[in-house]
Amino acid sequence: MTEPEIVYKIALSMVRHITPEIVKSLPERGLSPEDFFTLDTAPLSTALGLAPGKGFDRMTRDEALFKAREEYGHITKHGLRTLFLLDDDYPVRLFEVPDPPVCLYLLGEADLDTRHIISVVGTRKPTSYGIDFTARLVSDLAVYFPDLTVVSGLAYGIDAAAHKAALDAGRPTVAVVAHGLNMIYPAPHRELARDILRHGGAIVSEYPFGTAPYRQRFLERNRIVAALADVTTVIESDIKGGAMSTANTAFSYSREVMALPGRVTDKLSSGCNHLIRKQKAHILTGAPDVMEQTGWQPFDLPVDTSKRNLFPELEGEPKLVYDTLQFSSDPLVIDRLHMLTMIPVNRLMAVLGEMEFDGIVIRHPGNRYSLA
Repeated sequence: MTEPEIVYKIALSMVRHITPEIVKSLPERGLSPEDFFTLDTAPLSTALGLAPGKGFDRMTRDEALFKAREEYGHITKHGLRTLFLLDDDYPVRLFEVPDPPVCLYLLGEADLDTRHIISVVGTRKPTSYGIDFTARLVSDLAVYFPDLTVVSGLAYGIDAAAHKAALDAGRPTVAVVAHGLNMIYPAPHRELARDILRHGGAIVSEYPFGTAPYRQRFLERNRIVAALADVTTVIESDIKGGAMSTANTAFSYSREVMALPGRVTDKLSSGCNHLIRKQKAHILTGAPDVMEQTGWQPFDLPVDTSKRNLFPELEGEPKLVYDTLQFSSDPLVIDRLHMLTMIPVNRLMAVLGEMEFDGIVIRHPGNRYSLA
């Protein structure tokens, strides 16, 4: 009996030693998720370019299929969405990082590809300084960006303050959790989770039903918090902790990182001050700093064109880049620009640098480019 396609996709995420690279390579190798589970071990290994004995044996794949059938039952019963790595609705920002989850489970209606997404993280024991700043930052950004979405981890402290600030501002918020969607942890945040869902947000997880939270999973989920947003903001943190993990991961993804500075004598500002001192984070004092670092333009304010030639007279490679970006509705990464223009990458980067300096193009987080 043939399984529903979604079962094979879920099963892929449950195969031991599967990697995003292997999953992403399936289409170019002429394989579907179903093929991965129905081919015999030897031809599958050959198709994947694996040495004999290094492939995925039948028992391993059958175990994953068994678990996936159970998970499909939970998903169907509870109205969850499954976002598979190779599907069109998989979040673009998450797809771009080197270690995305093969499957992401989602409860709720939030758009994970909206134009303006910010992650807000911090200590579980914030001061009034951190809580008040979080509320002001989110409310100020919400004034300018009607599609603003706030991502955090549903933990105590700054996470909860960020979710509540988004709700108070009438903006959707996304909680990334470190367990299956059959529960909410911490339990006192169940009502907050309900509010998130009632107001157009979402609870998301890479873990199947019944997966319990423990320390390593919180660290793993932090990469999703970082990957879903253009900018990660750290609001009060000790030198060690989950927020610092999220910030360092965002930095490794070449995403913008910003930190709220504090007094050098304040332990809860030591992490933020450290990120700024090590040049891993820009100073965050308010919404204008976020707009400056991300290049976000408020919908209701005119774009400053005083230093920009709106109709540049370009020739050669700059004109080719300009024409390519002009016909793209979304910012393009360098690899995509290279494929479309066939300009060598090293020269393309030089051309983009000159065009950015001249105010012709804008560089977005993740090294994506669009016309200014």
